[in-house]
Amino acid sequence: MLLLKPHVKMEGIMDLVARVSRHVYSRNGVLTEVKSFGTVQLGYGIRKLSGRYFQGSLMQMTMMATPNINKELQYLNKEDRLLRWLLVKHRDTKYGLEFLNEDDEELEFSKLRRGSIFNDEEIDEEDDDDDNDEYDENSGKGGEE
Repeated sequence: MLLLKPHVKMEGIMDLVARVSRHVYSRNGVLTEVKSFGTVQLGYGIRKLSGRYFQGSLMQMTMMATPNINKELQYLNKEDRLLRWLLVKHRDTKYGLEFLNEDDEELEFSKLRRGSIFNDEEIDEEDDDDDNDEYDENSGKGGEE
């Protein structure tokens, strides 16, 4: 979660999100979702060197990253555009087929027969011809016919 100063323009916000995203990606992570909640009223004022802020722009960045990403994101403390940032870890979150029970897997895979996805009978015989005939033999030599 990122809480930015309310006067920061969208270009500045996207620049910060891109910077964090590049940092996560360089550490073998991936940014999966970015949500903007717009300007929110704060319950108390946050004092910074440039003044006291009673509202801010709230962003949520969801990512899959290594466990030590918290230490690597400490450079955000020096970011002038941020009021606060918070890293929330989701433990035991399963992605892909791991979230299905064994009974559910059998039901899901029974629906996906090979014939239902790839219908081999409907393949056109016309598609078997050589697609290279649309390229002229002389086209690679730079001259026209």
